[in-house]
Amino acid sequence: MSRLHRSRIADFQEVLGEPTVALDKLRDLCFSGIPFDGGLRCLCWKILLNYLPLERALWSSLLKKQRDLYSQFLKEMIIQPGIAKANLGVSREDVTLEDHPLNPNPDSRWNTYFKDNEVLLQIDKDVRRLYPDMAFFQRPTDYPCLLILDPQNEFETLRKRVEQTTLKSQTVARNRSGVTNYEVLPNGCEAHWEVVERILFIYAKLNPGIAYVQGMNEIVGPLYYTFATDPNSEWKEHAEADTFFCFTNLMAEIRDNFIKSLDDSQCGITYKMEKVYSTLKEKDVELYLKLQEQNIKPQFFAFRWLTLLLSQEFLLPDVIRIWDSLFADDKRFDFLLLVCCAMLTLIRDQLLEGDFTLNMRLLQDYPISDVHLILKKAKELQDSK
Repeated sequence: MSRLHRSRIADFQEVLGEPTVALDKLRDLCFSGIPFDGGLRCLCWKILLNYLPLERALWSSLLKKQRDLYSQFLKEMIIQPGIAKANLGVSREDVTLEDHPLNPNPDSRWNTYFKDNEVLLQIDKDVRRLYPDMAFFQRPTDYPCLLILDPQNEFETLRKRVEQTTLKSQTVARNRSGVTNYEVLPNGCEAHWEVVERILFIYAKLNPGIAYVQGMNEIVGPLYYTFATDPNSEWKEHAEADTFFCFTNLMAEIRDNFIKSLDDSQCGITYKMEKVYSTLKEKDVELYLKLQEQNIKPQFFAFRWLTLLLSQEFLLPDVIRIWDSLFADDKRFDFLLLVCCAMLTLIRDQLLEGDFTLNMRLLQDYPISDVHLILKKAKELQDSK
């Protein structure tokens, strides 16, 4: 470990060791990248995403309260409906019209159950192919959810719900389509992708206005990976609950990107994409005019960049490094627009020479993998305002 690296760790420890964390100092440090050592990144992200307060004395009680609340969510939204489903038909004389699966009332709990299944199947399909080039999400977690996997509990788990709905009809089709079909682990174990599936399902249940939209899996993935690989085993054990609340807070800030009806509003994704181009026009008018001339609209590439916080454009460790800077941005994701602008200006020579087809290929499969270079350029653009 270099002297500079040791010095940076000491700087973080000093700021985080204060009775009240100085948020501006922490943001400055995090903007330049957070060391993995000692669980510093996990702790900093929890503060930057407003999960943990700035007062250290409140951390223990808040974490206990939030983790207990998450356990309650699991009981209400997975375990109790699972018990009801498992008991169906055990005592048929007790089944009222309200309880009956064929009850046509849209507010009946069975109608809710079947609608939830549709959401669950979409989540399941997406989380199974989360970072397929990494073994991590297929591996078993060291801390499976005991509430769910307790052998004394005879109820329908999310795993069983998916199996019963898709096993016969979709497994073969899914395999033929070339999508990675992760092997389900034996009873008593669960893979990391199953934990992510549960987080997204609970989020969808608690946020019916948006529920689940494809792409949310790409937002929760890096958060969960970061918390589930925390070197502090005490914190790692609670990665699921902590990820859920940090994901919920992050989604509160970016959820407008996922709501189609807001696309053209000032908080929607279309406005943000246009902002990338207006910033580019300000910084590099020649490149801006070239893209305009070729009719390359920001929707063709910036939609994915902005909506998924660049999580699809780079390898996971690089995404995590970019997120250090994005979460540290006090204007909340204004810096993301500058990162997108930097990505364009760094390949300006190729874009100025290329035709429409070549340029689209460059933008949809971004050629530069050095995120430090990109972040440095984005900072230059920010400082030149």
